[in-house]
Amino acid sequence: MVKIPPPPPPHSLTDAPALKQASGRLRGVGACRLANEETFHRLIKPSPVRDGEGGSGRGEGSGVEGAPSLPAASTPFLPGALCPHSALSASRPRVWPSLVRDGNAVPLHSRNTSPWHGEDGRVLVLRIPLPLPPGPSAMWPLWLLASLLALSQALPFEQRGFWDFTLDDGPFMMNDEEASGADTSGILDPDSVTPTYSAMCPFGCHCHLRVVQCSDLGLKSVPKEISPDTTLLDLQNNDISELRKDDFKGLQHLYALVLVNNKISKIHEKAFSPLRKLQKLYISKNHLVEIPPNLPSSLVELRIHDNRIRKVPKGVFSGLRNMNCIEMGGNPLENSGFEPGAFDGLKLNYLRISEAKLTGIPKDLPETLNELHLDHNKIQAIELEDLLRYSKLYRLGLGHNQIRMIENGSLSFLPTLRELHLDNNKLARVPSGLPDLKLLQVVYLHSNNITKVGVNDFCPVGFGVKRAYYNGISLFNNPVPYWEVQPATFRCVTDRLAIQFGNYKK
Repeated sequence: MVKIPPPPPPHSLTDAPALKQASGRLRGVGACRLANEETFHRLIKPSPVRDGEGGSGRGEGSGVEGAPSLPAASTPFLPGALCPHSALSASRPRVWPSLVRDGNAVPLHSRNTSPWHGEDGRVLVLRIPLPLPPGPSAMWPLWLLASLLALSQALPFEQRGFWDFTLDDGPFMMNDEEASGADTSGILDPDSVTPTYSAMCPFGCHCHLRVVQCSDLGLKSVPKEISPDTTLLDLQNNDISELRKDDFKGLQHLYALVLVNNKISKIHEKAFSPLRKLQKLYISKNHLVEIPPNLPSSLVELRIHDNRIRKVPKGVFSGLRNMNCIEMGGNPLENSGFEPGAFDGLKLNYLRISEAKLTGIPKDLPETLNELHLDHNKIQAIELEDLLRYSKLYRLGLGHNQIRMIENGSLSFLPTLRELHLDNNKLARVPSGLPDLKLLQVVYLHSNNITKVGVNDFCPVGFGVKRAYYNGISLFNNPVPYWEVQPATFRCVTDRLAIQFGNYKK
């Protein structure tokens, strides 16, 4: 075996004879098809060694005749990709580049670094010995320069922020096998990888992190050339009047669609068909006269308040098993506008029908409700069976109505109630049944016509009966002489500051 020492020290990195010679040879023989690193080293033919020059005389790295010896501990190696782009394989899995020192690979921790690969899947990294002039002071600059050259291949940093709605569906993260260069083609699911179309952005819009913001532009229609990987599309405060069939074509990854404050009066029955992952639809403050048909089955939250909807037909919410929240206040809805079975199949937790024209509590709402807000209506009374269906309510909002009477026993159907809003009504006394609500903590009764507060109106008789003490009772703006109220009336209140009296004006 011929003993070949490392080549003499070059004057600069660009003048290294071995680097130039190896690059030329690699282009001539199709280096991208190298089967292994041993064949790769056969292409590197250092200049002949004259007598007296250094070198161990042994190819310690590969054991191949004519292969260059591995460097000493103080000699860095420069990684580099010599294969042209056209010769690369179509598949380019990401791997970690490394510097090689003393025969060991030292990884460069750069997530987006992607060296070139050959068609056989092997990493092509050129390891050229760069001996340094004697002396420890000369080692550091060249080592640093070599590191910077390797890091210069890294792709731009990709920030992942709050508005990136595809954190769960984003680009596939490398596992240990991929980082080592192993073949994982049988593991990747193409449907789980969201492609990136960063160059696509409608004119005048702002696009960042899969968020396309096209608000306040005076748009007459939904813009084209929206990136297929968009997850949030903001089109609020425009002049859009119609949603056509293909307006959202190809946006299968859309998570949230904001259409607030437009002039939408017509929606094609298949306008939302491509939005298979849509969970939030905000279409408030438009000119709709009916709830859009064929809403995506993936929908979780629908906000459609401040429109012109007068009727909720049966079956309009069919198939929406994931629906959790509906905000439909600000529409001229009357009690007769809800067809029997309009909410069948829904398992809502939150429903708001405020600022409508209701004269009573609707009796056919989902029984799974935790929050029901009927504020700013024309409800005049709460009858015995009005709340029979809603035993899971945590919060009930009935403020700003015209309630004069709450029938005895009506509140007994709400054993889990924690917050009750009855402010700005026409009640003449504290509703009966409050002491029996063991979990009730907040009661709003201000701005009514209450003239008297009894010693047992809020707290049950005896200790240990109530499971949660009050932390808020508002009685201000009522004609009640608060100096006549007995201190024991609020024996189940956590703090006297939680009680609000006074400030009554006739």
